[in-house]
Amino acid sequence: MAMNKKTVAPNMVDAYIGQRIRLRRNIMAITQKDLAGKCGITFQQIQKYETSGNRISASRLFQIAAALETPVAFFFAGLTPSQASPIGDADSPYAASKRFKVAEPSENDPMASNETLKLINLYWKLPNDEMRKHIMALLETMGS
Repeated sequence: MAMNKKTVAPNMVDAYIGQRIRLRRNIMAITQKDLAGKCGITFQQIQKYETSGNRISASRLFQIAAALETPVAFFFAGLTPSQASPIGDADSPYAASKRFKVAEPSENDPMASNETLKLINLYWKLPNDEMRKHIMALLETMGS
């Protein structure tokens, strides 16, 4: 007799983590294909994680964090009780997974801009801290 396995749909936290994976990948200028290769999976799987088409297991998230040279906590940064609100049916068997709704990024969020990601990527490609210090001083002078 075949068991009828119920699939748990990705929720807002899954979507947020997917967005953070894409953000980190773009900051590092790594393609989905390159990230997938580092993790031993297909680029389609990375696409599904980033769009929350598939949920990410803890072990896979750990592997992705290592490939993107960032702590796992990076993917949860910004998930605070003040940014979350209860959603879902309390009687649902999946109520615990639906407990929080991630706040949508604002329209004017500079971190959502490709230009910002490119600037961050170029900044961290500078060969040393001294050059980064000079660039930061230049930007501070120009911005004031």
